[in-house]
Amino acid sequence: MYSYNHPRPSITVDVVLFTIAGEQLLVLLIKRANQPFQGLWALPGGFIKIEEDLGSAAKRELEEETGIRVSYLEQLHTYGHPLRDPRGRVISVVYFAIMPHVKPHGNSDATDAKWFPISRLPELAFDHTEIIADTLVRLRNKLESSAVVFRLLPETFDISQITGLYQIILGRPVDSDLLKKHLMEAGWVEMVTEIQRTNDNFGPRYRFTDSAIQAIESKCQHF
Repeated sequence: MYSYNHPRPSITVDVVLFTIAGEQLLVLLIKRANQPFQGLWALPGGFIKIEEDLGSAAKRELEEETGIRVSYLEQLHTYGHPLRDPRGRVISVVYFAIMPHVKPHGNSDATDAKWFPISRLPELAFDHTEIIADTLVRLRNKLESSAVVFRLLPETFDISQITGLYQIILGRPVDSDLLKKHLMEAGWVEMVTEIQRTNDNFGPRYRFTDSAIQAIESKCQHF
């Protein structure tokens, strides 16, 4: 087999996992068990195995360190500043997702795993503060171009429920009438035929269209 004498960087994967609980947007962090940055909080992640593809490595590291198993992830960006990791030349490929709230458990290289409010992050290892900020921008942009929140809602929902999610993720008030108009005109939601009682009021229920869900699914790597 041909080989060449050339420096080889290491490759890691990191996962930015968002959820919503207590009317807050949360991000999942682990407390590092080993050096470098032992005892600091960081994103779940680690080195890929030689036989793994990137997405499978991200899924494995997330499950090993937090106990959380995901069926999909979307690739965000590659981070490769030469000095980003004190262990040497390490390039990280970052994946992200937003999912319903579940309880994590620190395992493997993590002594703990917790959800943190995006507005009150602890000191983080490596360049993970930058990575989370970049991912939040991507998530907020996806609200404008896709039905990314569909996994956080029941099969049918009212406009107040989806408006609440938008307000939490965007961090600002959202006009429910304008949002409904945007979602309907984009073809992301449709009114269901039945009218159900919600919050002591009768009102229309909505659901995401199949095409909106398929558009989101097509951009994710599934396992």
